[in-house]
Amino acid sequence: MLLVAVSGGIDSMCLMEKVRLEGGPFAIAHCNFGLRGAESDGDEAFVCEQAARHGIVCHVKRFDTEAFARAQGISIEMAARRLRYHWFGQLCREHGYKAVAVAHNANDNAETLILNLLRGTGLKGITGMKAEGVIPDPDFGDIPLLRPLLEMTREEIEDFAREQGLSWREDSTNAQTDYKRNKIRNLVFPVFATINPSFIHTLNRDMERFAAELNLILKNGQNQGREGENQGLILKNGQNQGRAVAHALAEEEWDGTEAVKQPEGMLILDADKVGDYAEGAWESGDWIKPLGAPGRKKLQDWFTDHHIPADEKPFVPLLKSARDPHHVLAVIPFCIDHSVRVTATTRRILRISAKND
Repeated sequence: MLLVAVSGGIDSMCLMEKVRLEGGPFAIAHCNFGLRGAESDGDEAFVCEQAARHGIVCHVKRFDTEAFARAQGISIEMAARRLRYHWFGQLCREHGYKAVAVAHNANDNAETLILNLLRGTGLKGITGMKAEGVIPDPDFGDIPLLRPLLEMTREEIEDFAREQGLSWREDSTNAQTDYKRNKIRNLVFPVFATINPSFIHTLNRDMERFAAELNLILKNGQNQGREGENQGLILKNGQNQGRAVAHALAEEEWDGTEAVKQPEGMLILDADKVGDYAEGAWESGDWIKPLGAPGRKKLQDWFTDHHIPADEKPFVPLLKSARDPHHVLAVIPFCIDHSVRVTATTRRILRISAKND
């Protein structure tokens, strides 16, 4: 049985209708983040009414998003993301839902690409969202996450909604430019459209090509690692300035008989604990639990403790979790996160060989 995330906006109402027309069993989940007062409550009432109209089970949860963001030292957007996906995972565990479907579309994918490019990203950051993945939460990372609308543009979604006579709620904040994503959507994309009216499709096709090339590169790099040739794929930080380093990633066989210390000039991680990862640069909200440390630490504080100059921070290459883009798994070539350390149960390792450029 599928769990469908429904906010009440046009995208999610389109998703709910498409799933309903397919005829399979599903339930919906609505998050009230409490950020827009009566408008948020109106969204909740609307979603509940639509669910009752079609006889669909509807789960609703209210969050104090602002308090959570302050406590975690993260943005409102990141706080809402963490809260909703963790709750979705809990619902799947409690009720036996096999997967979660969300209403990300081609416009969202293009916006994400531009955001990644603006804040600095690695190769995975230019490959875009995938139609099928897993929930980006460390506690529920084995639950499938589906994006059935990923190939549809917002214009195509609007056409479908009108054809089906759907109702939906308008989020008044979408017209504002307080958030980075809204600035791109409302200010930048209209300019892009004057240059290439089909730029959304163009960017999405580019991301598909990037993903295919990256898969080929990674496959070749892993084969080299298994064969013991070279040291895997050489991947360089885009800037090659300050403390940026050239580094090689390679996976190999590990007998699991002993834990290892981090040798000089190399980081060794448990490949299975790392899972999917992305290479990127430091941004506000990044955190790490340094190997052997008692708890998590803001990466900015870690930089300060290790005397990394402010002008060099953006050029320190990082390995980040694909489940949580602010969770730093490795600061290359300095340290790794405690959660990905090699232990006696490790079966595959990821080596990161590094040297200063």
